[in-house]
Amino acid sequence: MLGAVLTTAAAAAAVTTAGYQSLAPSGQWYGRTFTGLGRGSKQLAFTYDDGPNDPHTLRLLEVLAKRNVRATFFLIGRYVRQRPDIAGELVRAGHVVGNHTFSHPLLIFQPAAHIREQLAQCERALTDAVGEHSNLFRPPFGGRRPAVLRIARRTGFEPVMWSVTGYDWNAPSVEHIERKVTNRVRGGDVILLHDGGHRVFGEDRSHTVIATDRLIARYKYEGYEFVTVPEMMAKAFNRQPSAIS
Repeated sequence: MLGAVLTTAAAAAAVTTAGYQSLAPSGQWYGRTFTGLGRGSKQLAFTYDDGPNDPHTLRLLEVLAKRNVRATFFLIGRYVRQRPDIAGELVRAGHVVGNHTFSHPLLIFQPAAHIREQLAQCERALTDAVGEHSNLFRPPFGGRRPAVLRIARRTGFEPVMWSVTGYDWNAPSVEHIERKVTNRVRGGDVILLHDGGHRVFGEDRSHTVIATDRLIARYKYEGYEFVTVPEMMAKAFNRQPSAIS
């Protein structure tokens, strides 16, 4: 009886852990993903999901230009189809754009054929809008299972997660976003924020725009350098970043 109880408990723990690993940004059970540099680096990489978005991606572009910072944007393909001009503005401003699937499904529960199609449709939308671009891919919600990362890599994508998030998708204030980020930053971080929302085009991200401005000012004052994800990866893997990544 005791043995059966222990076996059941162990199985439940394994399921819980497996579920956690499928969504945890730093989890590496299901395959390697990039989450940043070693703790203590003076580099930070701002990343933004779920755009392009009007008007907040454009307002964010103004803040980043004012602060002379380049960031990495993971774009939803259906929004790129809707506003290719904004995607183009991102690239012309020197930012990196990556694949965030076509319609933002939770890939954990998707069949292999659907995963491939989500990646391919987003890739076509990006290529049509901006031409050559990075091979970076971020799974929606951070959700992945071994097949997701395997398919991504076999089709030429480099999976990217994050180490710090501002929880800005439902933040009640700018200060809330700032606290969430500053409480976790230790250096070498990939920071997750949002310039759009996966449910509807036009999601209000004004808090994120203001928080971005304040966070850049704070960390530049503290001596941090803001880089794109490919620049950070180049340092991590001791290689030169490509011209398009």
